[in-house]
Amino acid sequence: MVLIQPPIGIAMQASPSSNSPASSSAGWERFVNYLSDQGIAQPQARWYVIRAEQYLKATGKRLREHEEKDLTRYLDALGRDSRLSDWQIRQAVDAIRILLCEMARLEWARDFDWDGWLAGMKRLEDNHPTVGREYNPVRQVAGRIRDRSDANHGKTLGPPALEALDRLVVEIRARDYSYRTEGTYVHWVKRFLLFRARDGSFPPSAQEAFDYLEDLAVRRNVSASTQSLALNALAFFFAHVLNQPLPEGEFTRARRPRRLPVVLSQSEVQTLLSRLDGLHGLMAGLLYGTGMRLMECVRLRVQDIDFDYAQIVVRNGKGKKDRVVPLPRRYIAALREQLARVAQIHRDDIANGFGEVWLPDALSRKYPNAARELGWQFAFPASRIGADPRTGARRRHHLHESVLQKSIKRASRKAGLTKRVSPHTLRHSFANHLLEAGHDIRTVQALLDHADVSTTMIYTHVLNQPGVSVRNPADLLGDFQSSSRATVS
Repeated sequence: MVLIQPPIGIAMQASPSSNSPASSSAGWERFVNYLSDQGIAQPQARWYVIRAEQYLKATGKRLREHEEKDLTRYLDALGRDSRLSDWQIRQAVDAIRILLCEMARLEWARDFDWDGWLAGMKRLEDNHPTVGREYNPVRQVAGRIRDRSDANHGKTLGPPALEALDRLVVEIRARDYSYRTEGTYVHWVKRFLLFRARDGSFPPSAQEAFDYLEDLAVRRNVSASTQSLALNALAFFFAHVLNQPLPEGEFTRARRPRRLPVVLSQSEVQTLLSRLDGLHGLMAGLLYGTGMRLMECVRLRVQDIDFDYAQIVVRNGKGKKDRVVPLPRRYIAALREQLARVAQIHRDDIANGFGEVWLPDALSRKYPNAARELGWQFAFPASRIGADPRTGARRRHHLHESVLQKSIKRASRKAGLTKRVSPHTLRHSFANHLLEAGHDIRTVQALLDHADVSTTMIYTHVLNQPGVSVRNPADLLGDFQSSSRATVS
């Protein structure tokens, strides 16, 4: 093993004990050996050493004297460094984790929320649903989705088709459809235009649209829901962009399976939540205790939480609707602590020249000072500050939703659950357990924000499956065999 020497002038400030690097040479050799055991190659290992040294130099303490506040202060400053990419900050966090947990073996470091900091460093993408509509001009939106279909490989769209995609985005935004709907419609219309790009004619005909929908079902073997999305997108495109509404047409439709939602029992929910702690445990508990969707949870603002009435106001839910959900009392104390941390982070950001947050619907122009108010800050902020690609303004956005998704997936594996568990499973379980407790279907519908009660009725099918409440004849076999032996004897 080739020893990676630390840069000249930076010495490892550690006490010569068996639990910490004993010297600049032996200590770093043990550090590098551990990296090698973890499968980290030499080029990356060199940077791990540099990141660890930078932390030691910044704190100015002997390794055994480090405290949690020193680490938190350093990571906060790291998250504000615009020169570092996300992966570089995550690399630094991982290097410091190895230094404190594996080399120094500090007890408090083993209990530190490393996963939360690592995952929280991920910034929102430019086309993320929260900020995408603000960041992308029309033509950029129309062109941002790459076609991954082998059948369309090498095909390009002409100017008329690109202009039609631009008009599609304008029509969608004029009707205030959600950003996800916008992305879905642009995606399917672009794939359709590429599908029939061989002749170069424009505009397309209704029969070509039906041919494409049939191709999806017959050759691509897509699901019924996927074909339905494509149909909705094409119907909107023909009606509002081409001004030629699609007529009633016949084409092969994919079969729609009748699926039931995955629901955890109360004991399974308790087991899952017991494998989560800290911020992730709080967010997962709120998903189960309120029935919120994943994005509704990560987008919560400080002002949306009402402790006095024990409720949360969900803003801009599906269909641009607001609603009120109950705040579980068991999470009130933890949520108060979280908001206190948010307030401290906000004060530090303001002191460092930041402190702004992204505001929706042009509110930043109507209320210029609102972006720096505590009430508008996200209740679950990211660990780092991200830059607006248009203006360069640096803001602290909310935690990336993939953080909670991965955390719940890991907890599910640790709990030994064989069901497919996701954040949305907790929403399903919330609804099912309310019905089990005797609450009426209309109440559950309101809490889940379902437009139609028929959507909520799916949970009654989970409760009342045929054969669940009857005595199974197989269970009678034991009694029959016991009585037969008694008769023979």
